[in-house]
Amino acid sequence: MTLNQPMVSLLRSPWIGGFQKLLTLADEDLVIACPFVKRFATDCIIAEITRRKIHKSVRLLLITDLRPESTLSGAMDLEALGELGNNVPGFVLTHLPSTHAKVYIADRKMAIVTSGNLTQPGLSGNVEYGIALAETGIVSEIRSDIESYAKLGATVPVKDVAVLSEEMQELRKLFQRAEKSVRAQARRMFRQKLESTHLRLLRYRATGKTTHAIFADTIRFLLAKGTLRTEELHPLVQLLQPDLCDDSIDRVIDGVHFGKKWKHHVRNAQQSLKRNGEISFDGSRWHLATQ
Repeated sequence: MTLNQPMVSLLRSPWIGGFQKLLTLADEDLVIACPFVKRFATDCIIAEITRRKIHKSVRLLLITDLRPESTLSGAMDLEALGELGNNVPGFVLTHLPSTHAKVYIADRKMAIVTSGNLTQPGLSGNVEYGIALAETGIVSEIRSDIESYAKLGATVPVKDVAVLSEEMQELRKLFQRAEKSVRAQARRMFRQKLESTHLRLLRYRATGKTTHAIFADTIRFLLAKGTLRTEELHPLVQLLQPDLCDDSIDRVIDGVHFGKKWKHHVRNAQQSLKRNGEISFDGSRWHLATQ
């Protein structure tokens, strides 16, 4: 706990002051989970860690959702993420499609859990609410949970953010053309570019891990929270890995299966973990072996 920092404090709108306080407490790490990020917030981060001269040493882990629709709607600013990468050598960008949490952590000193995104409305405009926690044990537990979420996603190289940003700009132009015109060709070009951008993100998900490994990690993650019946486990897997568990498609990218056969792959992962003694089934519920 830091000097004069209460164990628990309430964050009412606007809570930008609470976020700025958190930034002043980070010496080694900033861990962030947030689906929508805009330049207003990244400028705040860069300004504070540069002022404190830790921008070259701090590790900044951002877990977010890079789906094209977020950029097209204006909720996500890829150029701002690129600026983070340019200014913070320790920036690690993780794409996790199911990200909805808004959690901000400075070392093990403070964690903010809130409804607010890293946007100007989210920090200082919307009606948001949250809490700031400064008890080391709780902060460490929150940090462990958020970092375990990161393991379910895919790391996107900072150099590729510029490529994604260029694709999004092209998508936006095509989208605007499609909005202004009902011409089939414009709509087709937009759909093709949207699909190619989705595929690029799926390839990040397919890098370094097999379908089996991703589902095995997800099963272990879920059972670490408590025992589950199969009918409870499978929907939770789909919620955490929506791109792998899309019932409307059936594709294989670099050996990783995305689509309709996901339940088959989840069952295979369950049985493999069971054979290895990592999980068990008592006839009703699945357990981690350590439970």
